[in-house]
Amino acid sequence: MKYCRFRAAGSEQYGVVETRDEGEVITRILSLAPEKSGGDLEGVPTRRFEPLSLMQAELLPPVQPSKIVCVGRNYREHADELGHAVPKVNDFTARDLQDKDGQWTRAKGFDTFCPVGPMVAEGLDPWAGVTVETRVNGEVRQQGNTRDFIFPLEVIIRYIAEVMTLFAGDLIATGTPKGVGPVVAGDVIEISVAGIGTLRNTVE
Repeated sequence: MKYCRFRAAGSEQYGVVETRDEGEVITRILSLAPEKSGGDLEGVPTRRFEPLSLMQAELLPPVQPSKIVCVGRNYREHADELGHAVPKVNDFTARDLQDKDGQWTRAKGFDTFCPVGPMVAEGLDPWAGVTVETRVNGEVRQQGNTRDFIFPLEVIIRYIAEVMTLFAGDLIATGTPKGVGPVVAGDVIEISVAGIGTLRNTVE
């Protein structure tokens, strides 16, 4: 099951997304927010909704996290690269501020620096190997697979949970493949995750 969060008639809703001939369409409304479902979305009642194309929907981030935790250099080939600071979500960094301040709060803290894709895919198994690809203006800049993680997901979650309480909806960014590079105003960045879709952002 895929779901998204969107705004319709002035209210925010969680919608079930289906793939049809005309593309991806919101077809039903979840009666309960996913983070309150106890992990069993299949058991959450839904109600009918006039089918709405994702292309026409006002999409919102699919979660409202209380925190976002980022893991650096978790892809083997990225860890092998030299000369790069740690930069999916789409984790932007203002390198000039990072170099100037000596720490990363401002460099990574701008309101628009962590766009999150509009959909969540239930049942996606990262251990089966999920492909991640980043394109800038159509040019492939990064390719990776979750099989390349240095630290497995359960290790990351356990390590973080030893320090802080994780709540449903919290985000953990699990690193980036090799190929980190600068972007400029006007660049179109697309991050595709197999089984979920593509997050597309324009740098302004």
